Order: sequence, then structure tokens, then C-alpha cells
Amino acid sequence: MNVLIVYAHPDPHSLNASLKNYAVQHLEAAGHTVQVSDLYAMEWNATLSASEIPEREHHRADVLREQEKLRWADTVIFQFPLWWFSMPAIMKGWFDRVYTLGFGYGVGEHSDRRWGDRYGEGSLAGKRAMLMVTTGGWESHYGPRGINGAIDDLLFPIQHGMLFYPGMDVLPPFLLYRTRSVDEARFAAIREELGRRLDTLETTPPIPYRRQNHGDYEIPAMTLKSDLAPGVVGFKAHLQADR
Repeated sequence: MNVLIVYAHPDPHSLNASLKNYAVQHLEAAGHTVQVSDLYAMEWNATLSASEIPEREHHRADVLREQEKLRWADTVIFQFPLWWFSMPAIMKGWFDRVYTLGFGYGVGEHSDRRWGDRYGEGSLAGKRAMLMVTTGGWESHYGPRGINGAIDDLLFPIQHGMLFYPGMDVLPPFLLYRTRSVDEARFAAIREELGRRLDTLETTPPIPYRRQNHGDYEIPAMTLKSDLAPGVVGFKAHLQADR
């Protein structure tokens, strides 16, 4: 399996860096081929320039290289610390620039029968993706009644809107809480847990997001049909858990 790790942390001696290094070693030892896009080490330009907007789009060499990595990969792991309830700006800038018109969006037929190849279809269909996220907060802070909001809700715009949108099957995230209290014993336990997740990248069932063009949504309004998940609103309505 070809695995691409898109990684964002500025400190090469951080916990995130250790986890990234372990993931590469573990995957390669299992016979997989791994590439890493270390965005800080690459000094990735996170700013979308005027010449890159769709009306006058000019694909730069760094963007084309990242697109080729995505085409090559069977599975993509996006690893980052949760900063201000989202990914670091440098990774958001990676999406802004790499997901160009005709690659990340604007793909397929737009009509009264389809609204493009997206949400389960698209240029990255058939690939798998997983978030690997660290946070200093406690797990309870991100629970269903936690002060920070439920982690599934916080990650929905990334998992559903950035990964599922262009067609990737999205695996449940690997989450690590309370990163300020990781001693050697806990780090050993984390590595074991991460190793198990990496060993099942090909077999773990993805999050059951509803596919846009498979009959669940009214087109072109793109609203969920009234007989599906009655009374359910928000992010949970877009899961097939009611079936």
C-alpha cells in the first residue's frame, strides 16, 4: 500500500514528530511505501496567490507535486495538533492551494440529476484518509457535553468537507488527548495503539457518510430527503446510522 502522510508541526523534537517518525517506521516495516509532506520542513507556501484563483489558474510546481502524491497514494494520513479548534494554518493553506478547480472541486456533471462528482465521488474516490490529531485538552472536554464541543462535530468540516468531498473514504480519526502529560510509559502505550490503527488502515470501516448522488438528497437543493433521519438535524443527519 502507498501511504502519504501530510504532516504539520513546526518542532522536529515534538511529540507529533515522534509519532510521525514512528508511523513511517511501522508502515515501512510492514511492507508499505511511505511518502511524507512535512509542511513546515518544506516551508510550504500557505498563501493562495491571485494567479492561482480559478479564473486565471496557474498550477505551480509545488502544487503539482502534491497532487501527484495524492494520485499515488492509496491512503492519506493528515497529522496535526488541534490549534484553535482546527488545523494549523499551514495545512489549511495546503488544502487551499492543492485542491484546485478540476482536481479537488468542480468535477463532473452539474444538472437536475447530479450536482458534480463530490461527497463520495470525485478525483480522490477509492482512496482512504485518516486524521491523526493531538490536543492538550482532556477527552471529557471534547465529549458530547464537553465545554469545547464534541470532537466529531469539530472535525466534521475537515473529515466530511475536505476529505469526503473529493471522494475519499474517511476512517475514524486517531485522537490523542492531554499531550502535556505524556511520559515514557504512556508514550509506549500510544505507540502500540497507533500501531494497531496503522495495521488496519486497509480494513477499518469508514465513517458512513451519505453519498450525494445515491438518492438521499434532493437535487439541486442538496437537502436530505424528508423521509430520511426524520427529526435529525445538523451533522448527524449526514450519517447513514439510521439504516
